[in-house]
Amino acid sequence: MTDVRRWIWLGVALLVAVLLYSLHNILTPFLIGILLAYLADPLVDRLERLGLSRTWGVIVVFGLFTLLLLALLLVLVPLLAKQLLRLYELAPQMLDWLEHVALPWVQNRLGLADGFWKFDRIKAAIGSHMGQTTDMVGMLLSHATASGLALMAWLANMVLIPVVGFYLLRDWDLMMAKLRGLLPRQREPQVMGLAGECHEVLGAFVRGQLMVMVALGVIYSAGLMLVGLELGLLIGMLAGLAAIVPYMGFVIGIGAALVAGLFQFGGDLYPMLGIVAVFMVGQALEGMVLTPLLVGDRIGLHPVAVIFAILAGGELFGFTGVLLALPVAAVIMVLLRHVHDLYKESEMYAGGVDPQL
Repeated sequence: MTDVRRWIWLGVALLVAVLLYSLHNILTPFLIGILLAYLADPLVDRLERLGLSRTWGVIVVFGLFTLLLLALLLVLVPLLAKQLLRLYELAPQMLDWLEHVALPWVQNRLGLADGFWKFDRIKAAIGSHMGQTTDMVGMLLSHATASGLALMAWLANMVLIPVVGFYLLRDWDLMMAKLRGLLPRQREPQVMGLAGECHEVLGAFVRGQLMVMVALGVIYSAGLMLVGLELGLLIGMLAGLAAIVPYMGFVIGIGAALVAGLFQFGGDLYPMLGIVAVFMVGQALEGMVLTPLLVGDRIGLHPVAVIFAILAGGELFGFTGVLLALPVAAVIMVLLRHVHDLYKESEMYAGGVDPQL
C-alpha cells in the first residue's frame, strides 16, 4: 500500500510539473502578484497591529507602492531614456575607438596576427542592424505594435498584476492558515519547521538582497554622476541589477564604467580614479554594512548556484522561470540540508558504526 501511495504522489507531482510547464506563458502576472503579496505581508501585519483592518492596511501599502512607482516613472525613466539615446548616439564612435585603439593595443601586446579580430565583419553587421532605423522610439513602437494581440496581452498582464497582488495580500494570512490546516497532524511540526527555514531563506534573499541591489544601484549611479560620467545612471543601475550575484555587479559595473570613462575622458587620471573609488566604496559598504544588515548569513546560496538557477529557469520557462529560479533554489537548498543531515545519521553512512561517535 505504501508503494502505491508513493506512485500516486509521484504521478501527481509529474502532473503538476507538466501543467506548470504548459501554462508558464500565463503564469508571470500571478507569480509577480505572489511576490508582491509575500514582500508586503509584513508591512500589512504591522499596520494591523497598529489598529487598521486588513483591507485598509492593504490599501495603504498599495497606495505607497503606487506613489513610489509613479515617482520612479516620472524621475528615473526620463533620465534613463536620455542616457539610452546618448549610448545609441555614441555607439558608432565607440566601435571606431574599439577598432582603431583598443583592439590594436591588445593585438600588439599579445602578438596576434593582423586581421585576427575580423572586426570589419562585426562592425558591418552591427552597423547594418543599427542603420535599419534612426529613431529608437519608432523602432520600439514598431516592435510593440507588430502584434496587436501581443500588445493587448501585455497590457492585460500589467493590469492583472496589481489585482492579483491585492487579493492575495488581503487573504494571505487566511490562505496560510488553511494550508497549515491541511497538513497531516503527525507531520505538521516537521513540515512547519521546514517551511520556517524556507521562509527565513526566502525572506533574507527576496527582501534583503533586493534592498541591497537597490542601495548599490543608487550608490553607484550617484557616485558615477558626481564624477561626471555621461552614462553614470545607466551603468549604476546595471551594476545594481547584476548584484543579484555576489561580486558580479562590481565586476560588470567597474568594467563598463572604466570603458565609458576611458572613452569620455580620454584616459584623464582623476576621473578614472574617481570611477574606481566609487566602486571600491560601494563594494566596501556592501560587504561591511548592507549585506550583514539587510541579508545576514542565512541565505547560503553559492554564487555559482545562483547563476545556474537563473540560467536554468530562463531556459526552461523563460521569464517565468527566472522569477521562480531563486525561490525554488532556496527551497531545494533547505531540503538538501535536511537530506544531508539524515544521510549523516543513517546506517548507510556510518557503515554499522554509531554515527554519533
